[in-house]
Amino acid sequence: MTINQVQICKELHTIRDFIRFSMSRFYEYDLYFGHGTDNPWDEAVQLVLGALHLPWNSDPALLDARLTGDEKARVLDFVEQRVIQRRPLPYIIGEAWYAGMPFCVDERVLIPRSPVQELIEQHFSPWLREGPVERILDLCTGSGCIGIVCAYAFEEAEVDLADISTDALDVAQKNIARHELGERVTAIESDLFSNLQGRKYDLIISNPPYVDQADLSSMPDEYQHEPDLALGSGPDGLDITKQILRQATQFLADDGLLVVEVGNSEVHLQQQYPQIPFTWLELEQGGNGIFLLTAQEVKQYCGTV
Repeated sequence: MTINQVQICKELHTIRDFIRFSMSRFYEYDLYFGHGTDNPWDEAVQLVLGALHLPWNSDPALLDARLTGDEKARVLDFVEQRVIQRRPLPYIIGEAWYAGMPFCVDERVLIPRSPVQELIEQHFSPWLREGPVERILDLCTGSGCIGIVCAYAFEEAEVDLADISTDALDVAQKNIARHELGERVTAIESDLFSNLQGRKYDLIISNPPYVDQADLSSMPDEYQHEPDLALGSGPDGLDITKQILRQATQFLADDGLLVVEVGNSEVHLQQQYPQIPFTWLELEQGGNGIFLLTAQEVKQYCGTV
């Protein structure tokens, strides 16, 4: 698509016009939706309103507001990025929503989409012990969204956000500041547990790289904008997960929990380690491949993984 901006700007004038135009282009170029929306209409609405710095729940009366020339150009630039470059919308507007909260994102981090938010909202009931949760670790944190949502859910907890990528941690720091959680949430550069010696956690939660080679090679173009470091993890998608299983026992409190998302690599994990009593969690809002282990199970079964 080559956008003839001059001609389009002569013919389109309102927010409604540009939402319709964007939606038509999305259908025409058969885009993939899965980074915050799942259909062309929602994607078009969020793109146009995002380009205009308007909230997504704006008064519908604004749909007939006319755009300035600069605003029209900005919307068309966003459309071109989405259609020609196949950039996911959150990267274009610099923001993604997760668990009902906004987070800063760019190509240095994955776009938040983990279904683990449902477990956080439920306080990991009935598996997490009753009483105050003092320390939480979000391992392979990326943007920090999971750990930050945990900080809201467990108001007395101190939360560490750990990642090997300094680029990702820069984004996480922005989100800590955005949510004004600097007194309880700390970003730590760490290759898994390497810089966390001496710490014990009531809850370790991780959404590590877990995409296997077969899935990685067949992903839509939109995923090519996400950092490779945060997606792939060896032929079976389990290189990082196996390290977590081997090392986690040193960092879990006696009655702590380990919760890890492995997506479709669940199949490989169950085939390779049938002796480990994984609890595979079923989610009402959809999603699969999240397992839970108690500290005692990790200690007993995972040391030689």
